[in-house]
Amino acid sequence: MNIHDPAIETEHDDKCLVIRPTRAQAEEAVRTLLRWAGDDPTREGLLDTPKRVTKAYGDWFRGYDEDPAAMLQRTFEEVEGYDEMVVLRDIRYESYCEHHMAPIIGRAHVGYIPTDRVVGISKLARVVDAFSKRLQVQEKMNAQIANTLYKVLKPRGVAVVLEGEHHCMSTRGVHKHGVSMVTSCMLGEFKIDRAVRREFMDIIGNPTNRGG
Repeated sequence: MNIHDPAIETEHDDKCLVIRPTRAQAEEAVRTLLRWAGDDPTREGLLDTPKRVTKAYGDWFRGYDEDPAAMLQRTFEEVEGYDEMVVLRDIRYESYCEHHMAPIIGRAHVGYIPTDRVVGISKLARVVDAFSKRLQVQEKMNAQIANTLYKVLKPRGVAVVLEGEHHCMSTRGVHKHGVSMVTSCMLGEFKIDRAVRREFMDIIGNPTNRGG
């Protein structure tokens, strides 16, 4: 995220236009929050905190500057007619709850059934990262990943399962630690064929398939 330039315009998925503040404005906002929390932003230990926080935001929310669909444009057709399931499991992701801006830490499992082409597996992980590095709710992120893969790759089916621990639930509110939220989005053959869906779920969930 380029947080150094003033009046940066960002178009979100819902087509609303956001004008970003300058870095100086962002740093002043951090100082305001520090004072609201009850501390003094001018004391030695907090002098550089506004700068560090804005820099961290550039990493945490870089997904707003990334185009997941563009990541899937390069595909490969020389696969000897391979038309079975491709699954990438246990993709670690770090996202942030749009309600409290607290971390969501979890794993993504992504599968698709190709037609006549496949995509590099690193691109699947990059798509997960691009959507996770935004303010999110898990259900929306799940659908965004699946719909993008389905629209761009045009496979016979797409399956995406997300597991996530929501720190807005473990570090505040009800303070329930170790609770995971699981969501899924099935498209194409994964949605209409129970056997295909069961095979995918066995691959991502069977301990023997994890070498355990």
